[in-house]
Amino acid sequence: MGKLQSKFRKRSELYRASQGEKADNTFDSQVVQYEPAHQGSISSVTNLSPDLCVSGGSDQAVVVYDWKQGRMCQSFQGHNREVTKVVCYPGSTWIFSASRDKTVLMWDLNQGDEPIQEFCGHELVVNGLAISPDGRKLCTGSRDNWMCLWDIESAKCEQRHNISRNLVTHVCWVPGSSSIVQTSEDKTIRVWDSRTWQVTNTFPAKQYIQTHCDVSPNGNYLVSSSNGFGGQGCEATLWDLRQPGCKVVEYRGHLQTTACCVFIPTPPGGTAQVATSSHDSSIKIWDQNTAVCLGTLSLDGAGPLVYLAPNDSNNLLCASFSNGINHIQGILQARGNQR
Repeated sequence: MGKLQSKFRKRSELYRASQGEKADNTFDSQVVQYEPAHQGSISSVTNLSPDLCVSGGSDQAVVVYDWKQGRMCQSFQGHNREVTKVVCYPGSTWIFSASRDKTVLMWDLNQGDEPIQEFCGHELVVNGLAISPDGRKLCTGSRDNWMCLWDIESAKCEQRHNISRNLVTHVCWVPGSSSIVQTSEDKTIRVWDSRTWQVTNTFPAKQYIQTHCDVSPNGNYLVSSSNGFGGQGCEATLWDLRQPGCKVVEYRGHLQTTACCVFIPTPPGGTAQVATSSHDSSIKIWDQNTAVCLGTLSLDGAGPLVYLAPNDSNNLLCASFSNGINHIQGILQARGNQR
């Protein structure tokens, strides 16, 4: 695996979209594509600090690099199958990675290149991974139908719960709360209470598999994404967590599976935004409350865009199947030009 010694930039059009059509107004958005840090596709990317991000991929590696400088800082090797998800605990150097090898490994950027903790117990691929707000507990979810709660310090599994057909695709811990939200291949969204390890709410089933979810920083809203094809399904949905199961709006416009959906940090005085990425090789920026598509960025040749990690209101990292990680700059510029 070569170091990220160089990066190159390209100009892409971020165009205003309306009802699936290209608008006349186009906007320049700078996309920085880094020299590959993985030998294969990337499954997940997240932020470790304002300058550092972490990614996991099909090459079984967990990579930390400085996306502003375009240089690799560390490569962790420990899994023996594809890394499916990576998460970091804010304000620390802790990294957690889930894998098709059925395990979760914990790493510390300041403690060498060996895992400092291992969480074993799932029987199939681990797709869900979330850290409690206090940094003491780890939640994992798998295609084996099990949701597990672990003590991070001891790596002991403290709670387990199996629900038939609950093939977990993603897990989020609600900020400042004891609640956990998870999506599933059974097309439902479940809210768990981490204190009792019971499901407190199950949202009305969608038509298609729910691929991903994200919770707003204030803990009031959830956005989930759906798989699909030919424009059927392929949407993201905004839910009000204060009224469980209450659908607010839907974001429609992708032509293939919507793989990822995230809330974009809102600057002071700004309008709340949501970003989605899809297997149709596009990223869409939406007005959170009205579901108006403010812009679409197409990354031709990148293949499925599988994961998004907003760094701030103007910088977005996107993990792709074919072109590694892309850094999208100028989101605010594009949104500011909307009429």
